[in-house]
Amino acid sequence: MKHAAPPEEQGAALLSVLLLVAIVAVLAAASLEKLKLATHLAGNSSAIDQARAYAMSAETVSLYRIGDLLQRDTAKTTLEGNWANRDVNFPIDGGSASARLTDGGNCFNLNGMVQKQSENSYVVRPEAVTQFARLMALLEIPAADARRVSIATADWIDSDSVPQPGGAEDESYATATIPYRTGNTLMVDPSELRAVAGVTPALYTRVRPFLCALPMADMSQININTLLPAQAPLLAMMVPGLDSARAKAIIDARPAGGHSDLVKFWEQSDLRGTSDFSKQQLGLRSRWFGLHMLIELTGAELEENALIDAALQPAKLVRRSYGEAT
Repeated sequence: MKHAAPPEEQGAALLSVLLLVAIVAVLAAASLEKLKLATHLAGNSSAIDQARAYAMSAETVSLYRIGDLLQRDTAKTTLEGNWANRDVNFPIDGGSASARLTDGGNCFNLNGMVQKQSENSYVVRPEAVTQFARLMALLEIPAADARRVSIATADWIDSDSVPQPGGAEDESYATATIPYRTGNTLMVDPSELRAVAGVTPALYTRVRPFLCALPMADMSQININTLLPAQAPLLAMMVPGLDSARAKAIIDARPAGGHSDLVKFWEQSDLRGTSDFSKQQLGLRSRWFGLHMLIELTGAELEENALIDAALQPAKLVRRSYGEAT
């Protein structure tokens, strides 16, 4: 015999069913959203892998091009052939790609602020400290700040923990909100300079275009034949008394085929009295090359920066990093 449900319980079964339907609907929506996200991530991962394959192909082409460039004239490297500082675009399936070669040695090598004393041991190179401070002064950074940052940078890279007068070692960073220590070895990337005492975002932004961190404890040899007018401070920093405007004029007056004789170059009136240390930093042939690539493929974007050493035969890629240069 069936008993009728009390009036207050009538409709409870329907509400239970509706509740179950609502729960199942929510679970289905969440599952579909996760499936959609997983599908998107899988597609993006596949696109990034494909973009990296295209980037590696561009690296190979660039290595061959650098080899051809250096074989064209074994005595000097010039800008002839329009190979430098321009984006070369080429089509790819489902997207686009661009590559840009630059002279990667036309910069102040932060790692040149030290010199190798023994295996994995580096000591400060005083001439480089002075030169880095001068470069910053040419970029309108106050002289006192420039000197302090230059000394602190050398302390950051050298192997000891004893600060130079006005410098900074571990104790200067131990009191930071998040304490840290100096690197005590060569920098891998110029962005490490941001961790050095006295380096503000404004100072770093100003000096960054003129810096590099080559994998060697030596000054970068700047090629006067590929130096751009905008890089005039790099020439001016070598010659006390020479300002950026006059250095730019010297670069603008470069012969169409480039300089062939450094002795004659240094005989110019504005350059007389340059130290032997600075003269050794200038050359006619390039060793380091920078390669920047941007690959856009089915919604994915890959940006790569690479460093190529042309002193090796054949030229070798010695460093690559992904993402925008900082």
